[in-house]
Amino acid sequence: MRINKVNYVTREGLEKLKEELTHRKTVLRRQIADRIDRAKELGDLSENAEYAEAKDEQAFNEGRIIELEEMVMTASLITEGERGMVNVGSTIVVESPLGKKEFTITGASEADPLKGLISNESPLGRAFLGRKKDEEVEIKVPAGVVKYKILKIK
Repeated sequence: MRINKVNYVTREGLEKLKEELTHRKTVLRRQIADRIDRAKELGDLSENAEYAEAKDEQAFNEGRIIELEEMVMTASLITEGERGMVNVGSTIVVESPLGKKEFTITGASEADPLKGLISNESPLGRAFLGRKKDEEVEIKVPAGVVKYKILKIK
């Protein structure tokens, strides 16, 4: 198992990772093993689509288990950082030429840009980290440069 970076997560995010890991190790593993056993009973494995699908699902599940174990092992809970400064876990209100937006800086495993949850590893997230209220941040995007002004840090 390779451990290569810290995985910033909220307490809730860590619980979700642990729940998925437990579900995959117990329930899903057993279900897949049962599918494989049933498919073996159908005869010739070389032409058995059900067997091939179950083996593929098993490989995916085992890969995801390894990924989840690494994420849990490298998890670092997001705590309240320095007041008035953008940190992982901060929710910020920014204004740009496109209007006002609210973002929460999360670890990569919890990022969901469509919901305003941006990774601390993304260009946008990295640009906001360590900044303070009323600071302007310039972000390079494919269409040019977008300026954001930090209006509020929660």
